Amino acid sequence: MLHQYEKAVLHSLKKGSKTLEQLASDTNLNKDSASRAGYWLKEKGAVEIHESITPSYELGEEGKKFLESGFPEFNLIKKLKQGKSLEGLSLDEKRIGLPWAKRNGWVKIEGGKAAVSKEGEKVLQTGQVEEKLLREISGGKTPGKEYSPVIKVLLGRGDVLRNIENKQLSFSITKAGEKLAEEAGTEKDVNVLTKEDLTTGKWKGLKLREYNINSPVEKIFPGKKHPLRKVIERIRKIFIELGFEEMDDRLVESSFWNFDALFQPQDHPARDLADTFYLSSPETIPLPKDDVVERVKKAHEEKWKYKWDRKVAEQAVLRTHDTAISPQYLLKVRKGERKAPAKFFTVGRVYRNEATDFKHLSEFYQVGGIIVYEDATFRDLLGLLKEFYRKLGFEQTRFFPTYFPYTEPSVEVEVYHEDRKQWLELGGAGVFRPEVCLPTWGKYPVLAWGLGLERPIMLMMGLKDIRQFYRNDISWLREARV
Repeated sequence: MLHQYEKAVLHSLKKGSKTLEQLASDTNLNKDSASRAGYWLKEKGAVEIHESITPSYELGEEGKKFLESGFPEFNLIKKLKQGKSLEGLSLDEKRIGLPWAKRNGWVKIEGGKAAVSKEGEKVLQTGQVEEKLLREISGGKTPGKEYSPVIKVLLGRGDVLRNIENKQLSFSITKAGEKLAEEAGTEKDVNVLTKEDLTTGKWKGLKLREYNINSPVEKIFPGKKHPLRKVIERIRKIFIELGFEEMDDRLVESSFWNFDALFQPQDHPARDLADTFYLSSPETIPLPKDDVVERVKKAHEEKWKYKWDRKVAEQAVLRTHDTAISPQYLLKVRKGERKAPAKFFTVGRVYRNEATDFKHLSEFYQVGGIIVYEDATFRDLLGLLKEFYRKLGFEQTRFFPTYFPYTEPSVEVEVYHEDRKQWLELGGAGVFRPEVCLPTWGKYPVLAWGLGLERPIMLMMGLKDIRQFYRNDISWLREARV
């Protein structure tokens, strides 16, 4: 069954071929609706559509400038004719005008002096063709064929002239279309639904086509969220459902919060340039005006047995893990700005100075958090991580003992991927050491974790290369499903 728009188009084309504008006017449809109906009919062999492209032009920024103040080469020969020397020319006349005047044969230079040639004299008398062309285009006229050589030159001359292609559609009916038009009834039987029909209720008396909601339609590509953004929002929802508060996020930290407050010694290999991005602006970040600095210094010097250096702690870095914000929140709890027991989480970018390959990036996301509670246990931590990954879609989770400078005991977290039949390591967790908890919170213990984000999403999407997330591949982004 034909759509009402298709019937209207067929009856219009029975009177003769039409352009899109004529077709829209004759059928009382807007151009989009008339065009769409025409293409529907083309698929049915009822209509032929012809495309023709008519070139037109508009002035660029330089063209507008030249139309107002003249082409530099034309201004140049006028000034030379008035007796001015090259030194008396403007910068544009020297830089742009002189090369073009020489190229056109309008000037000749002898003994370091420029003079107007016979060709230049002729141009001064008749006027510049290029300027006449710009004036016509500016006035909305279509330049004639005699301007073709000039147009070709100006199109290649900076932003003087711009080419605009106007596509014109014309429609004609086929024999098959004439037959369809007869089967569709008379022109009076065609009901085109308008805005007025809807607002006045007239549509109730119209005979309209029934719609088949299972008909194939053209694929559309609406705006959508990036897969990483979708999972980040899902993770936020999971933690909020579990009663967590999100921590504030910042990418630039002092080495004090990124390393020292987490009991990582100042000579630890991870703090080297090979692993960390140190900043030149700002080069340092002042330490907090709080006795927490002295407490951290004391923990380092008593436990690690070395001379702690305040200047090293002030060095500014791109944070290497989102755990850098955790000791700052422990200090907030100590000061009474947050009440314990408390549960905090964060999702944000971190930076590592390492080579990029199919499974490593120098910039990536982490999911971190802490539980501040004196009665918390290691089993609570394992149960939380297991529940988090279950809500994310991974039913099987396992843990392996490992070592981190700031947690003890510490575990690596792995989840099982059913389709691949394999386990994948996704991050680390543990109980903050007393050397982390006591200088900042003043109590013990604190449960903590720092988990990868891209890797579980790779599993969920079946990706083999972590770089795919950041390639701006529009085809992949359109089809991507998490």
